[in-house]
Amino acid sequence: MPSTSPAQALLNKADKKANSSTGWFSSQSSKYEEAGDLYQQAANAFKIDKQFREAGDAHAREAECREKCKETNDAANAWWNAAKAYKRENPALAIQALSQTITHLTASGRFRQAADREKEIGQIYQHELHDLRKACESLERAGDWYSQEDATSTANSCYKDAADLHAELEEYPQAIARYEQVANHSLTSALTKYSVKEYWLRAALCALAMKDTITAKRNIQKYMTQDPTFSSTRECKFIDAIIEAIGAEDQEAYTAYVVEFDKITKLDPWKTTILLKIKKFIDEEPTIL
Repeated sequence: MPSTSPAQALLNKADKKANSSTGWFSSQSSKYEEAGDLYQQAANAFKIDKQFREAGDAHAREAECREKCKETNDAANAWWNAAKAYKRENPALAIQALSQTITHLTASGRFRQAADREKEIGQIYQHELHDLRKACESLERAGDWYSQEDATSTANSCYKDAADLHAELEEYPQAIARYEQVANHSLTSALTKYSVKEYWLRAALCALAMKDTITAKRNIQKYMTQDPTFSSTRECKFIDAIIEAIGAEDQEAYTAYVVEFDKITKLDPWKTTILLKIKKFIDEEPTIL
């Protein structure tokens, strides 16, 4: 018969304590407090053994004990520790644990920390589970919470990431609205004003991906009104040039403008993808200007 590992021995001890009847001199609360401490020790021992699923389960049981003792801060931490363990092997369980953490954090008014955890959920949906819609929802929720806590730059980062995902999902009007929202916030500060041309470029590309050169042109005019220096940027000149190439249905000119822009400002994968989508439209059907 194999010997019980230290982690498993601690877990068994924790289970026994949690399921024990309370004696004359102990309370339900102290029973669950002691059991919670033992589950925490078991979880840490499982981590040493690199048994992350078991560590997550032990932290989850710890969290339940903390909840029974009405220790909401400790319960929130235990669920977060469970999420960090699960994240190694089971992203779906990590999301469940993070959701429990958020429930405790929002109930106690800790929206900044709740936003951090919601952002984590968004990143798991995006990078581990490849569910872009749910990732988008989580990032926007996190952005709203950061915003109400006056963490504007972090909120904008979430909204920008959500806008990128809306565009990947071909939800272009929502993407444009988010890019413009972030640009409007960024215009109010000298520190962030430099990034506005990037958001407006992305918004304009989204309009062109909708085969809507009229909206793209109108939006460019609006952006130049908001910031007169925009007209002299490479981004604005690039958009004007490719709108002209689209109007002329000239794929060669379009490709040349893209290559020229890429030489100085390296295109990221998002821009490359959307520019290829726009290029395919040029020969498909006449574009109304």
